[in-house]
Amino acid sequence: MRRAFIEQIADFEGEEVRLLGWLFNRRSKGKIHFLIVRDGTGFLQATVFKGNVDEATFQQADHLPQESALEVIGRVKADPRAPGGYELEVTELKVISTPSEAYPITKKAHGIDFLLDRRHLWLRHRRPWAAMRIRDELERATHDFFAERRFLRFDAPILTPSAVEGTTELFEVALFDQEKAYLSQSGQLYAEAGALAYGRVYTFGPTFRAERSKTRRHLLEFWMVEPEAAFMTHDENVQLQEEYVRYLVARVLENRARELELLGRDPEKLEPAAEGNYPRLTYREAIELLRKIAPEEGIEPLPYGEDFGAPHEAAISRRFDRPVFIERYPAAIKAFYMQPDPEDPELVLNDDLLAPEGYGEIIGGSERIWETELLRRRIRERGLPEEVYDWYLDLRRFGSVPHAGFGLGLERTVAWIAGLAHVREAVPFPRTYTRLRP
Repeated sequence: MRRAFIEQIADFEGEEVRLLGWLFNRRSKGKIHFLIVRDGTGFLQATVFKGNVDEATFQQADHLPQESALEVIGRVKADPRAPGGYELEVTELKVISTPSEAYPITKKAHGIDFLLDRRHLWLRHRRPWAAMRIRDELERATHDFFAERRFLRFDAPILTPSAVEGTTELFEVALFDQEKAYLSQSGQLYAEAGALAYGRVYTFGPTFRAERSKTRRHLLEFWMVEPEAAFMTHDENVQLQEEYVRYLVARVLENRARELELLGRDPEKLEPAAEGNYPRLTYREAIELLRKIAPEEGIEPLPYGEDFGAPHEAAISRRFDRPVFIERYPAAIKAFYMQPDPEDPELVLNDDLLAPEGYGEIIGGSERIWETELLRRRIRERGLPEEVYDWYLDLRRFGSVPHAGFGLGLERTVAWIAGLAHVREAVPFPRTYTRLRP
């Protein structure tokens, strides 16, 4: 007898199988007990008919507490009335363990703080189950996408001596002999070293921002995908971003339709993103668009020369049915390492990619400064410690070439694709300004 996993249950139709899992829910109707069993790969209805099992098993099935661990043997049967279209007609039931006390997350409505305090248990339920499987699909798709394009997976350090963008939003770590380090904001600078060694690389790992923010788009700890490529121009960088996001959305539509359904996410809203043809606005055009739509959106217009906040990004992104690029920002409001626009040195060759439906920025990218003296001047203009960036300047001293890259925030991308209200739902254990446990 084969062990079956719920996500593959259709392959076992008509067979007797062995299922290992936990009781998620149960109800009874006359001489039938309906057990909803989860095994981590999905949820399946197991029906216990009186007469198909002995009397002791039938009575036991009627009193099993939620989260009992079970071994269930039965025959797989197609049934359009059952959740997922299949059920298991039980012939044997073995209880591996039962909870020592009542399971705290019940059918009644619970507040978000209650659920976050019990995140380690909440992960077992349908909504977080679906969100984490979409996250998993995006991670697998990321590796596939970059491997197909000959990018090397390149791991950047988490402990760094400085900020990537020169901000003060850093978590400080005390090292030996009073030396200080910081939790990384980004793997980008190290990815640039990788690109000049291997041509094309991408980093994928946790990053940290010490922001006292409580918005639905911010976490203290989040995951970033950061590709970097030598000999890549700004326009090629933008094209790569669109190809990547199209690929991610298409993979979820193809492989995670059930999860989208459980989350109540309409797949038709994602189809334009999978098609491509993302609009491109300059920063100046975006400022003008904001001026026109500000009254309708209930926000203040943004003066030229200021960076977009979350309300501005949301307002712009609601005007499009697919992601939209905003490019060529004023150099004064962007990071020191961005290459000036040759047509207007007051601007830089950068872009932000905003997800539609008000989700806002999911990608930030740019062509990088590759001339030593220009980069040194930018470091000094921003008042950054030149000695900390000496190794970064080495990348320009020895074999420098034009290069570009970007960073995609995984949690924001999961939230958009899955239709989640807050990025805290897009990560197993969210770390926020007010929450560190569990």
